[in-house]
Formats: sequence, C-alpha cells, structure tokens
Amino acid sequence: DWRSSQWASQGGVTSGTIRVGPWVAGTGRLRKTTRSGDGTGAAQDVLVYLTDDTVVRLTVDNLPSIAAYELHRIILDTLCLPEYALEVFALWLVSPFLEVQLKPKHQPCKVWRQWQDLLFRFTNCSRDEIFEDEPSLQFRRNIFFSKRKEAQIQDEGVLRLLYKEAKYNILEGRYPCDLDDCEALGALVCRVNLGPYNPDEHTAVFLKERLGSFLPSHLCRRGHKFLAALWKRGSQPPADEQGLLRAYRLLPEEGACEERLALRKLYLAYLQKCHELPYYGCAFFSGEIDKPAQGLLLRSGRKAVIVAISLEGVYIIDSKEKHILLGLRFQELSWDHTFPDEEEHILWLEFDGENEGTPVNKLLKVYSKQAELMSGLIEYCIELNAATEGTGPDPASHPSSSEPHKPPSGKLPPRLQRQNSVLCSRIQHLSTIDYVEEGKEIKRVKPRRTTSFFGRQLSNAPTSYSAVRTTENMEQG
Repeated sequence: DWRSSQWASQGGVTSGTIRVGPWVAGTGRLRKTTRSGDGTGAAQDVLVYLTDDTVVRLTVDNLPSIAAYELHRIILDTLCLPEYALEVFALWLVSPFLEVQLKPKHQPCKVWRQWQDLLFRFTNCSRDEIFEDEPSLQFRRNIFFSKRKEAQIQDEGVLRLLYKEAKYNILEGRYPCDLDDCEALGALVCRVNLGPYNPDEHTAVFLKERLGSFLPSHLCRRGHKFLAALWKRGSQPPADEQGLLRAYRLLPEEGACEERLALRKLYLAYLQKCHELPYYGCAFFSGEIDKPAQGLLLRSGRKAVIVAISLEGVYIIDSKEKHILLGLRFQELSWDHTFPDEEEHILWLEFDGENEGTPVNKLLKVYSKQAELMSGLIEYCIELNAATEGTGPDPASHPSSSEPHKPPSGKLPPRLQRQNSVLCSRIQHLSTIDYVEEGKEIKRVKPRRTTSFFGRQLSNAPTSYSAVRTTENMEQG
C-alpha cells in the first residue's frame, strides 16, 4: 500500500506552476490503439512530460499493471539515454497541488487512481479542486541522486535534461538565487539559446524583450526607475538587461571548439553553478510559519513558506521574497512532527541559537499537512547517508566506458557569504520558542511550549548540535 511507504516513494509537495495535462492520451481516458506489425496486441498511448513541457509519446502494452521501472526503461530507450540514467532520473506524478516521486516497483496507474485520496490527505484543496485535478506523468531528476555523482556525468543527453530542469527551477523561483548569480546563469542560457555573443544583434533592447527567458520572473518586474528606487527594503532589486548583457558579453569563447562540445561545457557550467545552491535537487513542500509580533498592536500572523529537503539538510524558504529564512544541515538539528486529531499537523525543528547574547535552544513550528512526509524524508535521508557513508563512487555513475573516471575532489562547493545574500539565514524573521539550560534545570525564555524536546537527530556522525534533555524541574521564565 502506498500509504505505508515513506519518502522513498513520495515526492515533495508545493504549490508550484508545473504544467498539467492528462498523462494517458485521450483526455484522461485510456485510448486503445493497435501497434503496427502486431494485429493482436492492444496498446495504449502514454504522454510523458519533461520539465520544459516537451512531450514524449509512448505506446505500451498492459498499461494498468506496468511498473514504473518498466516505463522508465522505455523512456530511456526512446530518449537514447545511457543505462546509468536509471539512477539519475525518476518518474513523477505532478499537479499544481502535489508532486509524487514513484518507487520503481510502483504502478503509475494505481497511484493515479488514488490521486484524490492523496490530495485529501496531504493538501488543503477544496472538494472541487480535488475532483478536477489530474496529474501529469513527468520524467525528472531523482531527489536521492547525489550532487557528487552528478558532477561525474559527461553524457550530453543526460546533462541537457538536468540543465533544462535546473533552468526551470531557477526561472520559476524554486531555486532562490542572488542577482549576480542569476545574471551569470542567465548569460549561460543566452549562449545556449542565442549562440556566441554578437554585439550587432545582441543588444540591450534585444535582451529586454526576452528577459523572462533568461532571468527569474520575480526579478523581471518592470516599472519606472523612481519605483525601483523605492523597492521594498530587504527584497532583491529588480533585474535589468544591462547586467545580463554584461555577463553575456564576458563569457569566454573557445574558437576551435565544436558547437556540440561547447553546449556540453555550457550545461556543465550551469549545473556546477547550481550545485552551489544548498537546495539544489531538493524535494519541496508547502507550509506556514508564525510571524514575529510587529507594530504597536503586536499583530502577528503566518507567513507562507516552502520547505526544501535534500540529502544534506532542511531549508525554509520565504515563498514571496524568494530567500532563505533558515538553513540547517542534519548535524545541526533535531526534529519531530505532531498530528493531533483536532489541531494542525506541525513539523518541529530544534536548533542552536541565542537570545540577547545567551545561548538557547530554538524551536520552530512549521504548519503543514505534509509534516508527516517531511519528517519521513528527513529520517530517510539520514539513513541513506549513513548507509552510503565511506563508500566509493558507484560504477553506474560513470559517464561511459570510454570516458576516463574523474575522482571527486572531496570538497564541498563554497557557500556564498555575501551580505544580504538569499542564501543567508534570517533568524530575526522567525517566531521561535527559545530555551536556555541553567545548571541542571531548563529555563523557558519565551512562551510555554506545546511539545516535548526531541531525541530524533543525526547521531551516527559528528554533530555540532546536542538536544536539550528535559528534567523534572521545569521553570517558566
């Protein structure tokens, strides 16, 4: 039963803007066809979407009982991808309300028939939305495929698909990025789409008309310069074509390089830049957090957030401002989730912090019907990391037998440390419950807590975080 499967079977949830279409040809119904050369074998047309809305039409037998891994192999053969792409990509069922990564053994048709149950359990959709929603079948990156292995890939077809998916996530704001880096990535897209820079053709006016194809939509707001000067403090300023043009013009060109080889290098450069983002390859969930009390009336409320979870950690992203509110590696947190019958589902994150210069433990509440999925994914990622710790590169991840193996450098890409970078945590924007340990007692710093401290944490690796243990004597501060 899919309900008993943890995060090895279920993908992230987000209120994104993925294009939706019936994945079985024939307006959502199974359309029977006859395969040429086989007058007796009934087959059905299946539409598989890539992240750039490219449609791959397949004709398969016995569709209602076909497993995801069988369909996966048919897609690989159709797209002429190497064998190791089975590990790089996965099949997903995707709608604007829910994204589910399928296990190889899962039957897409069976999960599709249970889609309304999934929406009811894990989203806040209305009855009409649940009834009308229909997922599309998508071929996307496997969230459990590591960046270390991805950095070894050299096959152009695999790199092109990864590049297109990363570009989609950048342009749609799913991967928040600083303006300078957006311009650098946009310049690479210009080079892929437009060819080498030509000063006579690629002018500022030319790029301005196509800005949304190269830069994230939330940075392409157009308006009067006076309005730009009054841009909300703390938000990224809107982008313009001049910065993109400058980055495009400065891209180095290799004169004797064939265009196909040049494209592969551009895909690699784009992906390497995206690897610097801590949430690259994450699964995404929707949720809300409490806002700090503000103003004379101390009004509070909730802020919509995206929770991004990867093999490395958990990241809370402001859905509107497109920047990180909190980023934690698994070594830096403890977690749990609660699901009382009459209250909201909550994911609890506990981490180190300070309150007026005093070291404290901080508790953050994330309200979401996907709290159970988030907790399951955190636990699964920690177990997966423990199982693969100390193992060498998988031979299946090698580009090909003809490509020389390049051992990983062992170094993590540097994190950007710019002031006001979207990658910097903004603890001051969070409403947390704080505690401080005084001797053998724990003194409460902020409001009364509603759940106990947690022991769920990464315990099999060096950690900079130690969960505070409760004692019998608890005083209210």
